[in-house]
Amino acid sequence: MTSLEQLQGGLVVSCQPVTGGAMDRTDIVVAMALAAIDGGANGLRIEGARNVATVRMATDKPIIGLVKHEVDRTDVRITSRLSDVEALVHAGADIIAYDATDRPRQDDRDVVLHAILAHGCIAMADCSTFDDAQQALDQGAQMLGSTLSGYTAKTESASDRPDLALVSALNRLDAFVMAEGRYNSPDLAAKAFIAGADAVTVGSAITRVEHIVGWFKTAIDEATRAEEHDDVLSS
Repeated sequence: MTSLEQLQGGLVVSCQPVTGGAMDRTDIVVAMALAAIDGGANGLRIEGARNVATVRMATDKPIIGLVKHEVDRTDVRITSRLSDVEALVHAGADIIAYDATDRPRQDDRDVVLHAILAHGCIAMADCSTFDDAQQALDQGAQMLGSTLSGYTAKTESASDRPDLALVSALNRLDAFVMAEGRYNSPDLAAKAFIAGADAVTVGSAITRVEHIVGWFKTAIDEATRAEEHDDVLSS
């Protein structure tokens, strides 16, 4: 069974701790990955060649690998260099995710894509728009993700909801569609499939404790302030 067949109709868990956070350790990433699989995840999205290599030794589930860098003069962070591709291939990634937007970066997006394909890996195009996806598909990408919608200058908005409309649009193309980006509840993950996704990736809502705690803390603080406001009005 191919990696795409294993992911079809399933959940991918992105095990990417907050950079520099208390859980940003390879052993914890592996533990997250194994816990996700125990919970029913069909595959994993792992950042960093070292993390990919270590998780690869612990499971044969499909791994979507990527490398993130903060680089001057570009907002592109996801697998933007040929050296990233080489590192992920040697680490054992089945699928390599790369930034498929038209933003400038160190190595051209099509060059990165062709390197992924040349190594026999599946290329996942992290897209922000339908045009990104069409370009990636024309160049040979087999998987299209809605990953970057809302995270580029062209697509940024005040909404904190996933881009289900983009998922529906990608469903019209001849490729595997990965819904990704702000799927932070089971209900939203289910809606991704209704919109036409072949699989859905969930990250922060499962593996970023700092974010989850923040959501609860914000809700509690807002409720407390509202209660205090009502007490003042009634006094």
